Amino acid sequence: MSTAPYDWVEKLNSESQREEAIGKLREVLLRGLKGAFLRRGQNEAFCEDVCQESLIRIMKNIDSFEGRSKFTTWAISIAIRVGISELRRRHHKDVSLDAITSGDDMKIELAVAENDVSGNSMDQRAILETLSDLIENQLTDKQRTVVRALLGGMPVEEIARRTDSNRNAVYKLFHDAKQRLKSGFETSNYSLSDIQSMFS
Repeated sequence: MSTAPYDWVEKLNSESQREEAIGKLREVLLRGLKGAFLRRGQNEAFCEDVCQESLIRIMKNIDSFEGRSKFTTWAISIAIRVGISELRRRHHKDVSLDAITSGDDMKIELAVAENDVSGNSMDQRAILETLSDLIENQLTDKQRTVVRALLGGMPVEEIARRTDSNRNAVYKLFHDAKQRLKSGFETSNYSLSDIQSMFS
């Protein structure tokens, strides 16, 4: 009896062995997905749906597998990411983009206690207030929408869908917004190291 490891890539790329290999991989993915999501309150139907989407994504990207880990570890990590993205998409499904990005409803939370007047906390508050001001006054409307939506936890895919755009366009808007925010902080005499040290 052969003890050689199962060569997933070879079998998934083989016309004669692909169907059997996909069946085996489906079992592996479902076990991993159930372990990750059933205890989070999701049902088996959710895991089945995520598994199907994951198989499509894995087969599409199989050439990118570099062998740095076990194939099944790589595949399950993809499936988990697909599942998390789906949970985030469902979470924001009934939330309007206007609500999550409006100036009134999307305030930058000041992550310091109101009665904490230590020097470090006061500096943190100043940085967060500067960030809020820069978002309001230095970004374009589209950049502001993307930044606020991302800060509100909305997935990139959902932002792209609701703005009739695509992932690359959203990433480009966010990149340009970060450059403007960086320049704004520098103009306000804050360096990146200053900001990192305040919140470390």
